Amino acid sequence: MWPEKILFIGCGNMGGAMLAGWLRSGMAADRFTIVDPKLEAAPDGVELLRSLPQGRVFDVMVLGVKPQMLDDVAGLLTALAGAETVVLSMLAGVELASLASRFPQAKGIVRVMPNLAAAVGKSPMGVVAQGLDETQRNAMFDFLAPLGAPEWVGEELFDAVTALAGCGPAFVYRFIDALATGGAAIGLDPAQSLRLAQATVDGAAALAAASPYSPGELARRVASPGGSTQAGLNVLDADNAMADLILATLAASRDRNVEMGQEARAARA
Repeated sequence: MWPEKILFIGCGNMGGAMLAGWLRSGMAADRFTIVDPKLEAAPDGVELLRSLPQGRVFDVMVLGVKPQMLDDVAGLLTALAGAETVVLSMLAGVELASLASRFPQAKGIVRVMPNLAAAVGKSPMGVVAQGLDETQRNAMFDFLAPLGAPEWVGEELFDAVTALAGCGPAFVYRFIDALATGGAAIGLDPAQSLRLAQATVDGAAALAAASPYSPGELARRVASPGGSTQAGLNVLDADNAMADLILATLAASRDRNVEMGQEARAARA
């Protein structure tokens, strides 16, 4: 089963979510090794090191450090990223070419942009690879699949994918919070309103994923002409208000991701 040996370089919130997702899927804990001088403890069975292992070969090396730390650690990792190792990076704004220049001997380079829902196997993921043949690409796809829904994308679209799939959960949480706050404002107990809002979004998302109909068509089917649902949709749809707000939100996140990439490149120059 590939990969048999996976090395995490740093294991913060996102790395921890990915690890939790793989363990939750049934992958054996002894396949994972973490190098992190600050992590207090690792999940049961996962090897935790405070310094880099010497003389060991790993199938996948997961880069979980901050992007601005890449140059501080890349030279130290060269020996661990040899011809048998795929480098898997979750570093925002660090392109394939930049990674390949720092790990020239690696079997291949893969960028992935998940979100914290990887911990429960529900993360969308943008994935782009360099240096892998079709069999290896399929194996990488299968490796990532327990974390959610990986999608191969062109690297030129990675900032857009980051805005939607990486940042998107925060926007959904804000929407749930707004539903709950609104429910309380029209008379519901706040705690009960939050439970109802969470269940509403959970059920709607599950149905949207399972239905042959588009979300727009599902909304139309829920709304009877002249009914209460349609009255609410009329507010959201007025002057294209909701669509414009979401577009502006995603564009701001995408543009900031582009800026961070430019800042990272300038810092490494």
